[in-house]
Amino acid sequence: MTLSPDLSAAGTAAGGALAAYLLLGEPWLGRRMYATLARRRDARPDALVRYFTFSIVFWWALAAVAAAALLLSPGASAADFGLAPPDDAAYTVLMVLLFGAVAVASGRHFHTLARQGRHIPGRDAVAAMLPRTAAERRLAVAAAVTDGVCAELVYRGVLIALGVGALGLPLYAAAALSVGVYALAGWYQGGTGVAVFALFGTLLTGLYLATGSLLLPVAVHVMLSVRDLTLPAPEPAGAPGGAA
Repeated sequence: MTLSPDLSAAGTAAGGALAAYLLLGEPWLGRRMYATLARRRDARPDALVRYFTFSIVFWWALAAVAAAALLLSPGASAADFGLAPPDDAAYTVLMVLLFGAVAVASGRHFHTLARQGRHIPGRDAVAAMLPRTAAERRLAVAAAVTDGVCAELVYRGVLIALGVGALGLPLYAAAALSVGVYALAGWYQGGTGVAVFALFGTLLTGLYLATGSLLLPVAVHVMLSVRDLTLPAPEPAGAPGGAA
């Protein structure tokens, strides 16, 4: 995979503003929003709906800024931002099927653990985001799809293009930098969340570099996010059988 984005001054400004937010604003905002959700989840029935609605709208706004960075740069192509067919369609289909099977199998396993009252790995870190009603579940799926599409565009597509085109970094250095910025987005889960996001970001970045397209990273991100955001929610505090 090679990139040679010729970013205009306006495109660099749009991409730079987005990168600054992802580095400095997103970790703080994500941590604050999740902490607020966790405090209000059991007391306000609409807390999760409001959280997901804001997240969906806000992420599509960030995606619009990413699109502006491309549209304002006539010398850059959509492929420079990962918006292109994968280099190897057969490999991409195979990997989508593989990760789809993993997402389905692990999701069923987690639901079995929940029915048995056993510990579900990673659930405590996102417990406040897990839906309890059909309406919340639909919003959770919409939020997972939004996260998969928009996060890949901004973290993989824009940040790597910006690193190569504006900072003059080698492709793999720009990719490593994007992983570091993405890892900070997991700060709302504490230090463990940063480490998990770093590993997940490394996987998604590797898939992007291997295929030259955001299609596979988006598909994998969406499938795993849908699995995680539709886990069985723990009982509300104070509910029969719930945590006191």
